[in-house]
Amino acid sequence: MIFVDTAKIKVKAGNGGDGAVAFHREKYVASGGPDGGDGGKGGSIIFVVSPHMSTLADFRYKRKYEAQRGEDGKGDRRSGKNGSDLIIEVPMGTVVRDAATGRIIADMSDDQPKVIAKGGKGGWGNNHFATPTRQAPRFSKPGMLGEEFELQLELKLLADVGVVGFPNVGKSSLISVVSEAKPAIGNYHFTTLTPTLGVVRRGEENSFVMADIPGLIEGASEGAGLGHQFLRHVDRCRVLVHMVDVSGSEGRDPIEDFDTINRELEKFNPQMMERPMIVAGNKIDLADDEQQARFEQFCKERGYAYYPMMAAINVGVEPMLERITELLATLPPIERYLPEEAPVPSAEELNGKPFTVREEDGVYIVEGEWLLNIMRSINFTDYESLQYFERVLQSSGIIDALRQAGIKERDTVSIYDVEFDFVN
Repeated sequence: MIFVDTAKIKVKAGNGGDGAVAFHREKYVASGGPDGGDGGKGGSIIFVVSPHMSTLADFRYKRKYEAQRGEDGKGDRRSGKNGSDLIIEVPMGTVVRDAATGRIIADMSDDQPKVIAKGGKGGWGNNHFATPTRQAPRFSKPGMLGEEFELQLELKLLADVGVVGFPNVGKSSLISVVSEAKPAIGNYHFTTLTPTLGVVRRGEENSFVMADIPGLIEGASEGAGLGHQFLRHVDRCRVLVHMVDVSGSEGRDPIEDFDTINRELEKFNPQMMERPMIVAGNKIDLADDEQQARFEQFCKERGYAYYPMMAAINVGVEPMLERITELLATLPPIERYLPEEAPVPSAEELNGKPFTVREEDGVYIVEGEWLLNIMRSINFTDYESLQYFERVLQSSGIIDALRQAGIKERDTVSIYDVEFDFVN
């Protein structure tokens, strides 16, 4: 399977169904009155984690997702049927962002479903608008539009420990001997083309997840090798194991290798260098005493815990695992990304946005797509939120437009699912 850890898709929640305009008709019953039913709610877009998915490859082929629209209302006060929600499965660790703003909408790092785009509310039927002075309203409300986003999906693996280092230093060998994972192992560069996760068991009720982060070379943070693709998977790791070929068997200096990889980690995310790092000096069977002593002294001077080993045959690995277990017990859990609130534009920024005003049986109806998001953000029980709403009506020109349309004191204003009396 091709490993794909980024994708861009479009999602559209279902629109609400329109309210109905209808009047009761029954033999021998005069003036039965309005009985138009409400429209059904549109279906929402909901993301859930699938334990069977490990990449975002499915989203390479299907990029548009739309939930079902709510049904329109009917006569006899019958409400339209709600639209079905659309469930989209993603792998564990997927971060969902609004592609236009970069805002985090959800972090799919647990089993809880997340509503990504809300379906529109159904419109009211004309039975809602009957009053003592308006006994036969001949209008209803349209359904509200469902939310619509272009989404950037990014998979960030959930691993406690990330193993980093140049290609062919033994990262895959280490994962294979400490867990049941079976990565591809070969004596050539970029044998591992996908991150490999392995569960390291430390007793009956103690374990942690270790990830082999492939493809890091100089320039990885800028796209060289495979590192740019996989550096994002180090983001959540609580401990880093930096593996080095102490013997320099490929003609490189292990100290230069170490510094090079650390520079790439820091360029990608400066916080990386604040995390605990353990150094695994691999291939000691190929190194002479001077090489081993030189690198061990280097680690000591830099303040890193150093563990010499022969990972392929599981020699020297256990002391490092013990140290990792001790460290993890003192560290906070794997980082989760908190969803971010959508920015609320200032009232002044809404000046010039298009809207329409029309009068129906004494009700002044205001509509405009941009108003949908504003109405969702207003808390009508909060004084400051109400003040913001009033500023929006003034700055956008809605108040002036209502006056030009002939509105009078105490006339009803209807903006989607909110009604209020006009006050000069």
